[in-house]
Amino acid sequence: AGVRAVPGSPARVPAGAGAPRQVTAGQLRERGNALFQAGDHAAALAAYTQALSLCDAEPERAVLHRNRAACYLKLEDYAKAEADASKAIEADGRDMKALFRRSQALQKLGRLDQAVSDLQRCVSLEPKNKAFQEALRALGSSMHEKMKTMSCTDSKVEQMFQILLDPEEKDADKKQKAAQNLIVLAREEAGAEKIFQSDGVRLLTQLLDTAKADLMLAALRTLVGLCSGHRSRTMAILAELGAPRLSAVLGVEHEHVSLAACNLLHVMFDSLKEGLQKDFRGKEDAVVLDSSKDLKLLIKHLLELLALEGASAHGRDNALNLLIKVVPRKSPKETNNSMSLWVIDQGLKKILEVGSTVCGTPGSLPVTENSRMSASVLLSKLYDDLKCDAERENFHHLCEDYVRSWFEGHELAGKLRAIQTVSCLLQGPSDAGNRVLELEGIMDSVLSLCASVCEAHQLVAVEALIHAADKAKRASFITANGVSLLKEIYKHSERDSIRIRALVGLCKLGSAGGTDFSMKQFAEGSTMKLAKQCRKWLCNEMIDAGTRRWAVEGLAYLTFDADVKEEFVEDKAAMQAMFHLAKSEDRSVLYAVASTLVNCTNSYDHEEPDPQMLELAKYAKQHIPEQHPKDKPDFVKRRVRKLLTAGVVSALACMVKSENPALTNSCRELISRVFLALVEEAEDRGGVVAQGGGKALIPLSLEGTEVGQTKAAQALAKITITSNPEMAFPGERIYEVVRPLVSLLHLQRTGLENFEGLMALTNLAGISERLRQKILKEKAVPMIEGYMFEEHELIRLAATECMCNMAMSKEVQELFLAEGSDRLKLMVLYSGEEDEKLRRAASGTLAMLTALHPPICKRIPQVTVHWLEILQALLLSPSAELQHRGAVVVMNMMAAEREVAEQLIASEMLEILSVLAKDKDKP
Repeated sequence: AGVRAVPGSPARVPAGAGAPRQVTAGQLRERGNALFQAGDHAAALAAYTQALSLCDAEPERAVLHRNRAACYLKLEDYAKAEADASKAIEADGRDMKALFRRSQALQKLGRLDQAVSDLQRCVSLEPKNKAFQEALRALGSSMHEKMKTMSCTDSKVEQMFQILLDPEEKDADKKQKAAQNLIVLAREEAGAEKIFQSDGVRLLTQLLDTAKADLMLAALRTLVGLCSGHRSRTMAILAELGAPRLSAVLGVEHEHVSLAACNLLHVMFDSLKEGLQKDFRGKEDAVVLDSSKDLKLLIKHLLELLALEGASAHGRDNALNLLIKVVPRKSPKETNNSMSLWVIDQGLKKILEVGSTVCGTPGSLPVTENSRMSASVLLSKLYDDLKCDAERENFHHLCEDYVRSWFEGHELAGKLRAIQTVSCLLQGPSDAGNRVLELEGIMDSVLSLCASVCEAHQLVAVEALIHAADKAKRASFITANGVSLLKEIYKHSERDSIRIRALVGLCKLGSAGGTDFSMKQFAEGSTMKLAKQCRKWLCNEMIDAGTRRWAVEGLAYLTFDADVKEEFVEDKAAMQAMFHLAKSEDRSVLYAVASTLVNCTNSYDHEEPDPQMLELAKYAKQHIPEQHPKDKPDFVKRRVRKLLTAGVVSALACMVKSENPALTNSCRELISRVFLALVEEAEDRGGVVAQGGGKALIPLSLEGTEVGQTKAAQALAKITITSNPEMAFPGERIYEVVRPLVSLLHLQRTGLENFEGLMALTNLAGISERLRQKILKEKAVPMIEGYMFEEHELIRLAATECMCNMAMSKEVQELFLAEGSDRLKLMVLYSGEEDEKLRRAASGTLAMLTALHPPICKRIPQVTVHWLEILQALLLSPSAELQHRGAVVVMNMMAAEREVAEQLIASEMLEILSVLAKDKDKP
């Protein structure tokens, strides 16, 4: 019934084939009772639910609600048990069974006082009932225990702090256990409030001040529990601890303590921001102060930490990461960008202090290999958050003033800082980078320092030249002046670190033609030589990782050339060295790795040129792009296979896990493109899932650029179509796949994306009611219906098959009876179409609807005058599958309504059925 067969999953039968005849609500109730007695509680629940849909009398409905409450109790769905029992009690306040069942449900939901009230009512109605008395006694002692536990918790909290703060306590295990208990207690709201009320914040402050890593970690993790989602508590904690203390803990040398402080600050920001976004009214406003001052205070201290010499390198990184997460707007729909403007005014120069740091020079700030990249990302995000030219102009002026302040009157050290700032800006907001590059004397200094005898100075200048070569504005100037200089450095420098960077500069300038085979910048064969040298450096473990990263940068440009791609995938050692770098601590390599893989898998966008336009271009003697013969599909397919064998999926999965600013939205998009290329062939999909590809695709499909999200969603759809979804996305993960798949149904997506989204949703909708509910919640049904009218026959078929599986949900069945709707008419007419697959899907839907929702049977004759001939045509079809569906529909209609049954028998239906009933070949 529209369900695609999935390898490795059991075949699914049309619900409706051989469905029992449904007569009255009373009979259904009896059947439910029998099923309940037999222990089949889910089936009993379904029978009572069906009976409710056929029953209008209030007393009978109350009994059915009461019976459903008993089923829900057995199925451990206590919220629904309580709701159903309440409906029965509304009808009859003296219904003891319903009261007793509600008390059981309330007890499980932890609402003990309400449960006691229901049981007391039961006892007053039937004082001699031993079961009621026993239950009330048990519940009373349970409440007593709870009260005891609460008072006991107070003493426990005190005890834990005593153990942790006692300098005489030498038992490490005992201390660790106390710390763990405190953290666990803080995760529960009641426990968090208990710690807070028991003078916990002052005691946690003492733990922080011990300067012992294990105690500081315990304090920070407990504070996370206290602040999570609680604005007023967060504000009180911030007032007690003070922003300077939190900032100082973030800047400590101990890496784990710094990270825990970063996590606490992030939680605090979220709790404070929630307060800004919600429109508080009434009492809350009088009690809770405005949190924007607290937010600014925290951000001010983070900005100060950036330029603080005593702060640790990873503390500085954590501060940058926090600013990236909490300052810029999450989406353009938010109109208020005042926080970004405030940070630019107060702290842009402090961010540039990190970006302009030249490692190894006297007085330079301690930084990691990721710090400058993080500063570039933060600057880029702040610049993108600006809304008008005046705001952008202010940003440019501040950058230009900063660069001038170092460039003028600071001798050589100042010039190096200025050039390093230019590099930082070119990697981030490149418009600002281009502006400062045009300041008088900057470019000349870059070119002259490229020839410096000092390695550190030469490194700074060559890197600036490389970043400038990327930007179109300067490229022609650099091509004229820089190529000869870079060639000179590459040939004559004795240092690998310099040569490798010079080579990347040459690669960037040499790849200006992109994938266009006819636009070769270098002499024949020299691209291959450069690529060979890059691979050699990449595999040389004697060279430091920071320098080897530049070899990947070089390959990111050189792999525009198909000959280079072919040689690279043949070099297993080079591929694995690159994957190893992708998994390393230095995350600045992510973009280069992703770019190289996009080139090797040809997963960039390439439009087929219009033949007529090609002819015109030839006539006008214009340049026409040519594809390299080794970029044809067969070559690409072979390259993908080789990458898969070398372990590309685990490298990509590791890259996605990175909680690092280097994993920018454009970087995510590149990874999504590669994944889509990797799952192109159905036989490769199982391997991609087994190595963690399915799990990695979910976050890629939920955040990033629109193109990136769509590519990841399409890759998820391909996996869902050909794999068993329950194995590809085990546990709760399968529910996370629904939203990305529904996004493929939007009108701006391509026909192929719509089609694959529909097919994947068809498979999910056939698995369980919970998945169908998730699809409904994501508002997919109106879009699925829209595609049932699509001109393209495959999309129309996929939408009808998807609707067939969705029709197992009660809400969808109701839609087919909605006044003024043509849904049912369309299904009946599609059951008479020429396309056999479409007929199979539509008649399967009718078989299911008529079985699960009998009122539909009465409506079928009203929607079209052709209903009888369509049903007869199904029964007379040469396809046994269509005959089976037709027979199920007729059987359900006969059972549902006398008037409809008379119409069926008055036609030739009886003769047709008599003939079919004797057919021994079709049991």
